[in-house]
Amino acid sequence: MSTPTSLAILTSSTPTMCRAARSRPPGGIIRFKCSQNSSTIMDVLRAQNWQEIKEEGEWDFYWADVLWVREQMDYIYLEEHVKICHFRNHYELTRKNLMARNLKRLRKTVEKNSKEESNKIDFIPTTFELPSEYHIFVEEFKKNPGSTWIMKPIGKSQGKGIFLFRKLKDITDWKKSSVYVAYNRDTEEKEQPETYIVQKYINNPFLINGKKFDIRIYVLVMSYNPLKVWIYRSGFARFSNSRFSLDSIQDAFVHLTNVAIQKTAPDYDPEKGCKWSLQELRRYLTARYGQALVDSTMREIDFVILKSLESVQKVMINDKHCFEVYGFDILFDDKFKPWLLEVNASPSLSASSPTDYELKFTMLEDMLSVIDMNNKLTGREIRVGGFDLLWNDGPVHRPDIKQYMHTLPAYPTNSFLGCQHNVRSIKMEQTLGCYTVLGEGSK
Repeated sequence: MSTPTSLAILTSSTPTMCRAARSRPPGGIIRFKCSQNSSTIMDVLRAQNWQEIKEEGEWDFYWADVLWVREQMDYIYLEEHVKICHFRNHYELTRKNLMARNLKRLRKTVEKNSKEESNKIDFIPTTFELPSEYHIFVEEFKKNPGSTWIMKPIGKSQGKGIFLFRKLKDITDWKKSSVYVAYNRDTEEKEQPETYIVQKYINNPFLINGKKFDIRIYVLVMSYNPLKVWIYRSGFARFSNSRFSLDSIQDAFVHLTNVAIQKTAPDYDPEKGCKWSLQELRRYLTARYGQALVDSTMREIDFVILKSLESVQKVMINDKHCFEVYGFDILFDDKFKPWLLEVNASPSLSASSPTDYELKFTMLEDMLSVIDMNNKLTGREIRVGGFDLLWNDGPVHRPDIKQYMHTLPAYPTNSFLGCQHNVRSIKMEQTLGCYTVLGEGSK
């Protein structure tokens, strides 16, 4: 029996609610589904004057959870225009152990041609996977007596399961605990232990007012082959609630910056919160240390992001229907070196304050503008809302618009982390000449 050229349901077990659109409906109204009913993304989608598909029915845009992508995506036929918010094997970058593996492999590959270039790919701390690399870790641990290490479960978020240690005894105790050895309640048999990574703890973080912080950066990948990357100007810095000290390595309020943890601190102030915008952080750093140092640091962050994506480019299953908004978490040490902590495939879209809601709402709205379900873009833009095109099968260089915007530094690449969204519309972009023809001079 021949397969229809429109929609092909490849298995009878695929739920009807997972049906992608055969074609656009009359009038060109976009139909969307969303797996997060109470998140900012739902508010953004409902504000688009699109048609919401709640249960059964065909859709054009699906903000799906990763479980749906894993279980359902291979069993449906997707028309040309359909978009889904995850790549099939996004976990190659977002699982902590796989991210470390892929970056190690990239470094070895680069080292064959240039030791100097390979040495630049050193922006993740020394990392081992447990339990598989336990004995290798022990050898390294003994070479660095007194060092502080941090344990992280590979598949959890919001700081769950993370702890610091300085003695191997702490690992021995952990291996015996119920956290490490899971039990099957039905058979009462031991299951495979949960995988963790162990990393050398960055014990010299850059501090502001004595407190540790990291920054969340939003990165939109539209394609892996060729690689096409947009970076968002806004983001935020997340601060610990307590002043930094290595005297209390078990205090999560000192060492972890996750909002889910910090908001449980006894003295946490919900009105003040524990976040700065990237704009606030950039102004502070520029005032204290000068624009040249800040610009250089931001360029290093661009490098971290691009090399991380390059490390998974060949293993990622590229699909023209897929895009991904990643949350990159970066920490500075006291020499302004950026360290990559992790990459999130599903960065939290819940708002901790009205300002946080505005940031995420605007970011998601600009994301939809880049995705361009209504085909309004020319395809030549290098700036859409707060998103700047960083890579389009090669570095994207912007025209010099310093004469129009004196608040923005002249960058060699099209990246403006922590800068204001001075240009908000495509019409204004074109008026100022702030775009290039993609592919011409961008490689």
